[in-house]
Amino acid sequence: MTNVMAPNPVRSQPALGWVLVLTAAAALIVALDQLVVSTAINTIRADLDASMESLEWTVNAFSLSFAALMIPCAEIGDRIGRRRTYLIGLLVFGVASAACALAPSIGLLIAARVVQGAGAALISPAALALLTAATPPARRGSVMGIYAAVMGLAVVGGPLVGGLVTEGLAWQWIFWINVPVIALVTPLAAARLNEMRGGQPLRPDLLGLLLVTASMLGITWGLVRSGSSGWGSAEVLGTLIGGAVLLCALVAWELHTANPMLPMRLFTNREFSAGNASTLLLTASLFSTVFFLAQYLQLGLGNSPVGSGLRYLPWTLPIFFIAPIAGRLQDKIGSRILITTGLTVQGVGLLWIAANAHGHHGYGASVAALIVAGIGTSMAMPAQQSAVMATVAPHQMGKAAGTFSTVRQIGGVLGIAILAAVFAAHGDVTSPSEFSAGFAAAMVAAAVMAFLGAASGLFAAARRPADAPMPAADGPDPEVAGVA
Repeated sequence: MTNVMAPNPVRSQPALGWVLVLTAAAALIVALDQLVVSTAINTIRADLDASMESLEWTVNAFSLSFAALMIPCAEIGDRIGRRRTYLIGLLVFGVASAACALAPSIGLLIAARVVQGAGAALISPAALALLTAATPPARRGSVMGIYAAVMGLAVVGGPLVGGLVTEGLAWQWIFWINVPVIALVTPLAAARLNEMRGGQPLRPDLLGLLLVTASMLGITWGLVRSGSSGWGSAEVLGTLIGGAVLLCALVAWELHTANPMLPMRLFTNREFSAGNASTLLLTASLFSTVFFLAQYLQLGLGNSPVGSGLRYLPWTLPIFFIAPIAGRLQDKIGSRILITTGLTVQGVGLLWIAANAHGHHGYGASVAALIVAGIGTSMAMPAQQSAVMATVAPHQMGKAAGTFSTVRQIGGVLGIAILAAVFAAHGDVTSPSEFSAGFAAAMVAAAVMAFLGAASGLFAAARRPADAPMPAADGPDPEVAGVA
């Protein structure tokens, strides 16, 4: 089928700096909203008279829709244009953020968080694909390093922002702050970014879209419900098994359909698979540590929400400074060394934190450990993004970005679910000492996940020459870029 869309006059290539700023700004607000709610939970509970299970869904509702819709939203970007999808996602996210702030009940807040997750699913793969396409191969590592620094800063800075806003203003402002940022970014993105599409408008793979959405929903639902319902419950086992069966059906269908939504050929590329596998394990370790460390600092060590957030800074600052440097190194030495070394260093830092918690040492004893863990995370994150995005043809970047973002989201949910089970087996919230015991065991589990991620990084490629051609595409490259 030929492209029936007549191209508009071609714009000049936008400055890379503008593309980086605009896509990173959107990535920042999306990443912040995944964890910023954690330090406002108690305030929301008192204000909306909510149960603990309902409060869990203020976090889980976002994760569910985000993970389930990521790949379908990447497909939408390939069809209607990634800039257009990015702009729609910004508007959806902004409206949903305002609805969260105005929600008079916990039920409406949860519903608004579902819509927020859908907006994030529209934003994330489109932003990553736009940035990758605008970046020359020789600079991709350094640019991804900056992008990773912004993402990492948002992840570990979420509890601090949530604590500061909740104590200084009101919990509603953790959502209101998104609105002016989106109001500024949206017109700039419309004016500065070029449109790009993923190729010819072939017949949509409707069954593939249905299978990927249902499988991600089942797996994510089972993971987020494992803590409250138990791993052996019918609900959790049923959704996890159902999601796994649907995922197998998706793979079988995509291998045989003429126009696959997610070409399985991508996963035959060792670097693409290694990048995604190590990303799953890094985010499982990182997100779960952020989640439990915030509670340990408050329940185990008696700090306030703001005080707890400030104590994240030794972990936050290395990500902000080291990730761009690691990105530049990636251009020279390849992704394998940075992924394996970075995740090993992250694991060492987490084991150090576990030992301090087990010995009931104070926060000061773990400052150096937080710095070490932050350095390790900073080394691995940009290399993982480059390992995934640099190995696909331009017209497949949307699908690759959607896959990478989905893996990252599921990794975070998986990590929290695993650490919650480990914590429950070794401690509880009845006293600071009991909480510290459970936290120490959970940090050992987080370190194990980091070490497994380091092992998977061994399968990533060594340095790719800057002038190496992109991997062969499935047929001629039908990328339509530069359309106004």
